Amino acid sequence: MSKLWAYIKKNKLQDQANKRMVNADDKLRVLFGKAQVSMFEMAGLIGKHVK
Repeated sequence: MSKLWAYIKKNKLQDQANKRMVNADDKLRVLFGKAQVSMFEMAGLIGKHVK
């Protein structure tokens, strides 16, 4: 999860108007299944892929 946050910050994907939202780039859109997710929703989506 920490590497994911580093990627989000490096690529400036955190929504500027609402910091609780993450805008997905092409790589994250495949993982999330949509263009924007909340931090809480992201944790649930990522939990499916992490052991």
